[in-house]
Parts: sequence; C-alpha cells; structure tokens
Amino acid sequence: MTMTATCHCGATRIALPAQPTHARSCNCSFCARSGAVWAYYKPDELRFLSQEGEATYSASGGMNQHHFCSTCGMQTWGDAPDWASMYNADGSSKNGDPNAMPTERIYQVNLNLVEELDWSAIEIEKLDGRNNW
Repeated sequence: MTMTATCHCGATRIALPAQPTHARSCNCSFCARSGAVWAYYKPDELRFLSQEGEATYSASGGMNQHHFCSTCGMQTWGDAPDWASMYNADGSSKNGDPNAMPTERIYQVNLNLVEELDWSAIEIEKLDGRNNW
C-alpha cells in the first residue's frame, strides 16, 4: 500500500512505497529542533508527487540537505550520504576507518507528515546525534 507524506499546505507530497517498519529519532542540533521521525529510503524508492515551493537548508555545505516547504514551513525530507552504511549508531566506524565517507546517498522522510501511518507497527530507534557525530 502506497502512503503519502504531505506538508501542511499540500505543496509537497511524497509517495512512500509501503508502511515503514523502522524509523529513527535523532537529537542532533537540527533534528531536535525539527521534531522529525525519519524513515530511510534509497533514492529510487520514493516518488515525488509535488515539490512546489520547496526550499533546502544545509549546515554542512550541501553534504546533508534538509528540504522543507517554503509556504507552510514543514520539514519534509532529507538527502544525505548513507552514514549508516559506514558508521554504527554510536558513531564508531564499521570498517575501522574513522574518516570513512559513504559513496551512496540515502533519502529520509519525516513520518510525522503521513496521516494514515500505523505508528504501532514502527520500531523507532533513538540516535544520539548530538554526542556521536
């Protein structure tokens, strides 16, 4: 069943492939302020139905891109290196190289924007982004 993440005014609409079963909540300086709960997808798994008035913010010179609706202000989705492919949740490197850089990108969708979501079916992992990266 396709689900749709929609900003408050409806200008941004993103089709998710299915009900997610896993998501992450992060306390880094950005996520703590946005209050997002993130589900992660490969770029070809999402379908962008509308991105009218979308704006992007990055505190990392464009490496991590936070997309939001410029009309209603909702934090909608993100585009970042696939950090989980190279690093554990505690910030330690999976291959022993503390400077490892992912080669793939991953998209995140703010699940708070999906009205028909069954939250009881989602395991939410807490990430300590404030202290681990």
